[in-house]
Amino acid sequence: MDICQKQILILHGWAGNSGSWKQVREILENNGYNVIVPDLPGFGDAPLPTKSWSVSDYADFIFRFIQPHNLDKFYLLGHSFGGRIAIKFSVKYPEKLKTLILVSSAGIKPKKTLWQKALFIVAKIGRRFSFLPGHSFLQKIFYKFIVRKKDYLKTKGVMRETFKKVIGEDLIPYLSQISTPCLLIWGEKDKMTPLSDAYLMKKKIQNSKLEIVPGAGHSIHLESPEKLVEKILKFIRPDKPR
Repeated sequence: MDICQKQILILHGWAGNSGSWKQVREILENNGYNVIVPDLPGFGDAPLPTKSWSVSDYADFIFRFIQPHNLDKFYLLGHSFGGRIAIKFSVKYPEKLKTLILVSSAGIKPKKTLWQKALFIVAKIGRRFSFLPGHSFLQKIFYKFIVRKKDYLKTKGVMRETFKKVIGEDLIPYLSQISTPCLLIWGEKDKMTPLSDAYLMKKKIQNSKLEIVPGAGHSIHLESPEKLVEKILKFIRPDKPR
């Protein structure tokens, strides 16, 4: 296998950065792979987008990013939010990929329960009283403990609007359009993107395989980097003895 066939591009999750994939990168590089992990716009050392971005904007950014790096027919890995981007990229630019690897990928928008619908109505009404003292504090309590969107609270400005765009899009319709061989890797105890999401993606994506990491949560790359790489290598070079 020549060097052009041994390139892996990794897309980190929301609030993550290239540094969080240091261990995985080093293990893959020790196995002969050229690994590229960019900071996505708005994260790490990358500049903020000039306007709020959608998942498609990030996918197009990746397309522009790979041009000077001469990436062609490479392995694409997306974790969580990065998985959203990887899904969109694989549908828009399938000719660029050898395989797609989704690790605890986001992208499935859960249906709201009646309780959640009621809460969002309350939140909408509450925004009309933003002038009242203590409104900001109550809003933080609402999102942290009731809506449980902590990432929303950590963002501001253009990235807050970006976050709303990103989580507002349901990528289920794109899953059946993925033609690239796909590996799904999930943590057994993932609470952010539950195993039910993994099973749904497995059902919707043709030519896909699901691997579950026992005992791992959402951040498999930090909790079990060796196990994660083991499953990646088993998928992309199945005939090589270990």
